[in-house]
Amino acid sequence: MQNKMKLIKQVVILLALMTGAITLFSFIPIAGAQFLTETDRPDVIGGATGGATSLRELVLRIVNYFLTFLGLLAVLMIIYGGVTYVISAGNDEAVGNAKKIIMYALIGIIVILLSFVLVNAVLGAGLGSQ
Repeated sequence: MQNKMKLIKQVVILLALMTGAITLFSFIPIAGAQFLTETDRPDVIGGATGGATSLRELVLRIVNYFLTFLGLLAVLMIIYGGVTYVISAGNDEAVGNAKKIIMYALIGIIVILLSFVLVNAVLGAGLGSQ
């Protein structure tokens, strides 16, 4: 029961961090745009969508932020697995656990990269960015 609560707590923290990152990154263009006049920016810098002009572009931008966050998290897990491997001091159980962490993180990076390519190919095709 305690492990289940710990897992739920970790998932909630992860979702909160992802939501915060997406919110922060989506408001950066808006924060800089308030100091520009109409002559400085001939095109309209997006309002609440952060510059996205269509729903497809907005979804693509959100998915890319999400995948970037997951890639960063996977790299951090590889670092954590490497540190665990180094400090295991020959303990077979700790070495096996560290190897599993590194292996699953690498599989995660491969899945994230494939997802990134697939999403950008499918959603980016209609945007004229290809």
